[in-house]
Amino acid sequence: MAARNLILATGETYHVLNHSVGETPIFKGERECSLFLEAMKFYLQPSPIVRFSKYRLNRARYPINLSEKLVTILNYCLMPSHFHFTLRQEKDNGIKQFTQRLSSSFAHYFNLKHKNKGHLFATNFKAVRIENDNQLLHLSRYIHLNPVTAYLMNSPMDYPYSSYRIYLGKDKSEIIDPQLVLDQVGSSEKYEEFTLSQIDYQRSLQQIKHLLLEE
Repeated sequence: MAARNLILATGETYHVLNHSVGETPIFKGERECSLFLEAMKFYLQPSPIVRFSKYRLNRARYPINLSEKLVTILNYCLMPSHFHFTLRQEKDNGIKQFTQRLSSSFAHYFNLKHKNKGHLFATNFKAVRIENDNQLLHLSRYIHLNPVTAYLMNSPMDYPYSSYRIYLGKDKSEIIDPQLVLDQVGSSEKYEEFTLSQIDYQRSLQQIKHLLLEE
């Protein structure tokens, strides 16, 4: 579902996805992914006082203020040609502003670096509302297992560009809030068991297939 056809309600949670045009690999390595992750934090601010490019030139002068946020990021995964988020909207129009600002900023960087012309991402990101806690839990597993199901890694623990290690307490993050999902299973250890278990996995995907936004 295109974002323009969906009313994004404040306080509700959504699976958000966007692909590069033509499935072009855009998250090619550490440099691109690290910049995108830094931009994620920057664009959580409702009203950044400077442009992201200026912030990166003098981070100490322009500290990020997250006392208010457009969205809460529950989890994410960067894949070679696309990104996944689970986002709770905290301010009206927050998901649209966050996603479009982040995508536009990264596209500008990528196009300059690679001398690329035209659109980098599909014009409209996709989003669908998560209806209950069970869907949220299974969706988080789906997102974190993306690198494994795409044969990029044998274990989600080895993939550095998702929130999985944060969920297990291996990495720290100011901007990812795993607690809503972890509370459903009781602990990071139980979440790891849930994620790695292949028992009834396809059945769980059937429960949330309308959330997966497959192309």
